[in-house]
Amino acid sequence: MEYLTKYGDVLFLVASFLTAGYTVIMRKSKLDPVHVAALVATGSLVVYAPLYFGIRGLHLAQVPVADLTIQVIFQGIVVTIISLVLYCRAVLILGASGGSAFGALVPALSAVLAIPLLGEWPTASGWVGIVLISAGVYLASGGPLPAIRHPSSSLPRVAITPGTRDPFPFHRYRSSQ
Repeated sequence: MEYLTKYGDVLFLVASFLTAGYTVIMRKSKLDPVHVAALVATGSLVVYAPLYFGIRGLHLAQVPVADLTIQVIFQGIVVTIISLVLYCRAVLILGASGGSAFGALVPALSAVLAIPLLGEWPTASGWVGIVLISAGVYLASGGPLPAIRHPSSSLPRVAITPGTRDPFPFHRYRSSQ
């Protein structure tokens, strides 16, 4: 079992690397998100379909039509097309680092959704990870830090974030000598 856990961790690292590469390449290409989704879906079909039919044969013909329809709608339309178009659009708007920051929420959201859907509760370390991931995404997406009050002062300390005025403009008046 320990071996499988390490193998799963390696698979997640490889998937993360591939997603990061995809995000950067997609951003650099500046292609329309619909075209990107079409390229990914077509490329996946060309690579995966022959492998599937070579290994599994016509096993798909034995699957009940209702189950197959649900999977086609969810995996084929919702995941492959809609989520990919929305992700590509977010990367075009927010940039590669800003758009990919929200991708870090996938494990946290999966853990939270597993509670009502699967009855699986995160461990204590899982909850810590959810909080840290959520805080990291908040900060990476440009969320401002709260003002901190110093115990010996009644004035708040000021967190300077992009778009705020410089509260200490006196350096402008110093001589350059």
